[in-house]
Amino acid sequence: MEGKNAWLTYTPEQKSAVMAFAEDYMQFLSLGKTERRCVIQAKQLAEGFGYKNANEYLENNIPLKPQDKVYFNFMDKAIALFHIGSDPLKDGMNILGAHIDSPRIDLKPRPLYEKDGICFFDTHYYGGIKKYQWTALPLAMYGVVILKDGTHIDVAIGDHEEDEVFVIPDLLIHLSSSQLTKDGAHVVEGEDLDVIAGNIPAANSDEKEVKDPVKANVLAILKDRYGIDEEDFISAELEIVPQGKARTCGLDRSMVLGYGQDDRICAYSSLMALLENSNETLKRTAVCLLVDKEEIGSVGATGMKSAQFENAVGSIMNSMNQYNDLNLRFALQNSTMLSNDVCAGHDPINSAVSAPNGNMAKMGYGLGVTKYTGSRGKSGSNDSRAEYIAKLRKIFDDAGVIWQPAELGKVDAGGGGTIAYIMAAKGMDVIDTGVALLNMHAPFEVSDKADLYEALKAYKAFLKNMTKVQ
Repeated sequence: MEGKNAWLTYTPEQKSAVMAFAEDYMQFLSLGKTERRCVIQAKQLAEGFGYKNANEYLENNIPLKPQDKVYFNFMDKAIALFHIGSDPLKDGMNILGAHIDSPRIDLKPRPLYEKDGICFFDTHYYGGIKKYQWTALPLAMYGVVILKDGTHIDVAIGDHEEDEVFVIPDLLIHLSSSQLTKDGAHVVEGEDLDVIAGNIPAANSDEKEVKDPVKANVLAILKDRYGIDEEDFISAELEIVPQGKARTCGLDRSMVLGYGQDDRICAYSSLMALLENSNETLKRTAVCLLVDKEEIGSVGATGMKSAQFENAVGSIMNSMNQYNDLNLRFALQNSTMLSNDVCAGHDPINSAVSAPNGNMAKMGYGLGVTKYTGSRGKSGSNDSRAEYIAKLRKIFDDAGVIWQPAELGKVDAGGGGTIAYIMAAKGMDVIDTGVALLNMHAPFEVSDKADLYEALKAYKAFLKNMTKVQ
């Protein structure tokens, strides 16, 4: 089966639509460099399409009804949006799920230290990265500091024109003969991913009498700018991410280069698929679920393994006088889901690890559909059943979606997972779909604008046309 290059199918008007959607996506990507900032954008976009905070209904005992559109904010780090259909919820929902966390470098609870006249932030990396890729790059810092009195301080340094940036130093090539004999996993060690915070001693300090004068100066700057003390880092979430906005890539302007496309490209296309269907009168409830912590196992209160989503569904059912424990279980079991996460794009320069015989997603050939993920014999995978895939094929083909089969790579070359298996454990039909990336988990990842657009088309068709598979 030969794939189809999506670019060759577009009229000039369609190509303009592809480019316009990519511009909106790049703005979302540039502003949403953390999961918290993605939630802020999702809320703002949703409210523009008529969605309301579910708490406005639940806390005031206002019953929800079919065609209401609400969202649940989970600790400002995950969000679930519901367009309630006319069918009872126990009959199931159509769910688009993606994650909004991305590999990054986090500050430790006690991050500041001085060594030989330079002040550093001590860090711990988050998610799977090639550590050497994060040195000698301009970096930005985003996050929150929460003071003991509950004051919430927002931090965003590096992406405004007048901002300073940060960097993790690398060993100069002239002194690297020993370093370069190490394997790639150990060229840079995790404890060496420390970020330079400053180099000027505190004013009027005598280095022989004042301990750590450069650190003292950095702390003085933080106190003046943000009103925080060193102990306040203990109740902070501060993330180091690549500096700079997402950019169009290639002379033909066909691609996007940017940080965090795993998995914010699928998060954005899922979100907009739901919102752009807002004027539809739905029978089956449509859901967009954007979660945290996928890169470290979907754990924690905002990860897919938490009870947050089930609690939200139960709350809606209760508001509509449909709730009991069995109905909630059936609502999940009778649902269908696209677990929307990026897939590995075929890299011609490194083709030895690509899945052979047309099973590897190619850039520009549309949405990737991944029947199974996992590693070592599909371990840890949700392996979707044929009946479900057949129904998806018809929905996608009838909607004119360009799509392609996808795998994570050559058998035994590696592997990975998504949130699909977690939702499948509730009894629902789930399959992974997503946009192919080059440079996945690198500071800057590459996607194709046509694949992004085909994802939007596919997700809209799924929400509108999918029914429970018998």
